[in-house]
Amino acid sequence: MAVKIRLARKGRKKLAFYHIVVADSRSPRDLTFIVKIGSYNPVTFPAILELDFDIAFVWLQILALPTYPCRSFLSYHGVLF
Repeated sequence: MAVKIRLARKGRKKLAFYHIVVADSRSPRDLTFIVKIGSYNPVTFPAILELDFDIAFVWLQILALPTYPCRSFLSYHGVLF
């Protein structure tokens, strides 16, 4: 089973916010996920990014692959070196 750290879109039209989740790569984008590790709100200024450092680090140790946007969030918080 391939596990990815990715964004799940929430909110309404043109006012989206995202949950940062750990999910199976074969599952749909917004439906099923294993655990929620943070949130990202790009609508506010400045954008709000909340991330649980410890849970993200554990999932990266067991070989969860982050997508490109999540990789930049993780490196910003210092989870990825």
